[in-house]
Amino acid sequence: QVQLVESGGGLVQAGGSLRLSCAASGSIKSINVMRWYRQAPGKQRELVATITRGGVTNYVDSVKGRFVISRDDAQNTVSLQMVSLKPEDTAVYYCQAGIVAVTSLFERAYWGQGTQVTVSS
Repeated sequence: QVQLVESGGGLVQAGGSLRLSCAASGSIKSINVMRWYRQAPGKQRELVATITRGGVTNYVDSVKGRFVISRDDAQNTVSLQMVSLKPEDTAVYYCQAGIVAVTSLFERAYWGQGTQVTVSS
């Protein structure tokens, strides 16, 4: 079984920082693209940041210059460093990864359970 587990969410004042982490575990053959999404109350889930196996990154415009996504393939982890946080960053943050399990020939998307980030003004 493959699972993703996030950690690092919490309550922070505007202008503060948080670091989210997501660890993949289980019978993993390979991990391709890793992503962070977020979903604020009453809004659709939004893609925040992407990182490929080669380390190419991409961000939604609203977080450029403030968030940095990184990965450690030896540890099967992906992180999201967030600085200069704003109240509008408040959301549940989810990691997602394209993973080929040992028992499978094909990649599928796996999701973490989500971690709450709350930014107070």
